[in-house]
Amino acid sequence: MANYRVTIVTVCHNSLAVLPAMLKSVPKGTPVILVDNASFDTGKLQKLAQDHDATLHLNADNIGFGPACNQGAAKADTEFLLFLNPDAELQPGALDALVEAAQRYMNASAFNPRILDSKARQSFRRGSKIRPKERLKGPLPTSDAVVSILAGSAIFCRKALFEKIGGFDPAIFMYHEDDDLSLRLREHGPLMYCHDAQVIHLSGQGSPRSPQVAAFKAYYSARSRIYTLEKYGHPRPKLNTLGAAVFRLIVPDTLFLKRKRAKNVGYMKGALSALKDGGRHG
Repeated sequence: MANYRVTIVTVCHNSLAVLPAMLKSVPKGTPVILVDNASFDTGKLQKLAQDHDATLHLNADNIGFGPACNQGAAKADTEFLLFLNPDAELQPGALDALVEAAQRYMNASAFNPRILDSKARQSFRRGSKIRPKERLKGPLPTSDAVVSILAGSAIFCRKALFEKIGGFDPAIFMYHEDDDLSLRLREHGPLMYCHDAQVIHLSGQGSPRSPQVAAFKAYYSARSRIYTLEKYGHPRPKLNTLGAAVFRLIVPDTLFLKRKRAKNVGYMKGALSALKDGGRHG
């Protein structure tokens, strides 16, 4: 059954391998906004969006995950937003369970559903590099619970609050943008885990798994790490990130695995670029 109180916002980049399953999982009639960051085959993407009655916004350039989420949210006119990765699939009743949770926990600022992998194993985010001392310990929750951080693959919140805090930090291209959003959201109320809402997430499948894509992602991972750690007052984020980059390059896998080598070289390039420009943005 459609849930007209929720708009699903999905950012895609060459995601045609997984988007059909995501769109098929959305209850018919539920508003969906796809923001595409310069995919190669926009013709097929336009046809797919039309078939599923989804709104499609095409960016000529890849502007990053958070900024694209902000674009999609600006086009929504519903009470709630669900930022959902293209390689995720809603399970029956997930949207209704999230709306019911928002009504039950009126003071909560945002929610994560129960996120499962393709083998139904739970993926639960316990903490963040930004707030390492707040890492949750103990067994996985078996009912609704307050959490310290949200996983970015499926973030549910009220649109009014998202706009109030300024949405995703546009300076973060990708990686750690969910940490930053979580910490700003929780200034307005606790972050919650909603046990009855289930989402399957095929982690890392949103774009092709090529050496080029791995290098691209790693480059921005290093830059975003420096930016967010600096933003939250961590000591020596540039030096620590550069040290992590050096360590990645000297591990044996870097010599023998092409994709791993591209990823680690990309991470080093990202760290060096942040040192050069002062890490002014992610």
